[in-house]
Amino acid sequence: MSMLHSNHSSRLKSNVRPRLMAFSFLAVVLSLSLLLGLSSSVGASQGGAVVVVNFDVGVDPGSAAMMSRAVSTAESLDASAILIVMNTPGGLLESMLSIVDSIGSANQSGIPTYTYVPPNDLAASAGSYIAMASNKILMGHGSEIGPSTPIVEGGTPLEQNHTEDAMISLMVSLAQKWHRNTTAAYLMVYADQAYSAQQAYDVGISNGFAENMTQALDELGLSGKPIVYVNENVYEQLISTLSNSVVDGILILLGELAVVLDLYHPTILLTVIGVIAILFGLVGLGVIAPTAAGSTLGIILLIVGGGLIVLELKLGHGFAAMGGVATGALGILFLTLGVPSSPSLLNTTTEAELLALVGAGVIGGVYIRTIIRPIRTKKKLTGPESMIGKMGVALTELNPEGEVRVEGIVWRARSASEKIGSGEKVTVKARDGLTLIVERAEQKADTRA
Repeated sequence: MSMLHSNHSSRLKSNVRPRLMAFSFLAVVLSLSLLLGLSSSVGASQGGAVVVVNFDVGVDPGSAAMMSRAVSTAESLDASAILIVMNTPGGLLESMLSIVDSIGSANQSGIPTYTYVPPNDLAASAGSYIAMASNKILMGHGSEIGPSTPIVEGGTPLEQNHTEDAMISLMVSLAQKWHRNTTAAYLMVYADQAYSAQQAYDVGISNGFAENMTQALDELGLSGKPIVYVNENVYEQLISTLSNSVVDGILILLGELAVVLDLYHPTILLTVIGVIAILFGLVGLGVIAPTAAGSTLGIILLIVGGGLIVLELKLGHGFAAMGGVATGALGILFLTLGVPSSPSLLNTTTEAELLALVGAGVIGGVYIRTIIRPIRTKKKLTGPESMIGKMGVALTELNPEGEVRVEGIVWRARSASEKIGSGEKVTVKARDGLTLIVERAEQKADTRA
């Protein structure tokens, strides 16, 4: 599991084989959201437009899909250029490679791609490779590019070395392609080097400065051209969210908990929401494709946690639900260790999410124990089961049926085995509709001397 580490806790992941499941409702969301992801200024439908990609997102399957769509849009408009306005901490290696390929496709179509990092923004980790793949890089003061060192979480030292060598080769080859300082590019990967805007320009990584997009367009000779803005649409945002293993685990556990709670006092709504949450979680696990041993253990713990939550249906005391959610949270932790997380591994956000999940499980368990369990117990005490074990007296001979009086109420009764005489004491053993199943009550022996 390869990642890129930066001073801003960015991570770049590899060995991820996105397998996006084609659900019909996602197709509907995609068709509706295409209108939201693409907006243009007046006259943008004319040739020579500049496609501006707002890359203020992590590098993941969602942003890779957005970049592919941006290139397709640029090609259909015969655009003058693509401008990536970047502020990213990094993300998935495979998604980064996909974006680099998209940039290569744009160049093959004769459309140059430029990267602009606004003041105080980042082109970190995976973002540094994307920037290096573009024809020119402009940066605002206070911005930063790099570092770009890969980290193989859960892998062997050999896998770490192979991944690092591969990333060095990629970064240096991209620098050579656009006539940048290959030594400086090498240090970004090998020595975890990051450069400020001034340093990047001084060492020959960037091509100049721009304090806003107007200046960037002017520096690139694109002033006055129509602009088409491309943002992540709803579908791409969904895929980005589901590429986070923590989110997937939380969705599965909360979905199971919602279904169980709904079975106590059915509303249908909770079941529907729970099933949808579970489906989205499973889709997400397909997106991130866990491969490491930690992922296997994480999935096992998620299954065990789900089993404990379902077991709560039988037990009804709340503790199984609490333990199930806690076990599932531990599974998410191992899943995170076994699967690259974006943009960082165990950061404060992840810890807060897991603590919130455990808190939700405790609340759900307390709810079951303090509200639902007493309701169930009360139903048992006042329902048919409350008659079991009660003592009564036969009003008529039971051979096998007759009448008995139990707690002042006359019931139709049937002897479970032997004939019972009138006036004999009986014990209720079961109930068959409105008929009690009884046996002769055991007589205590007379122990007087």
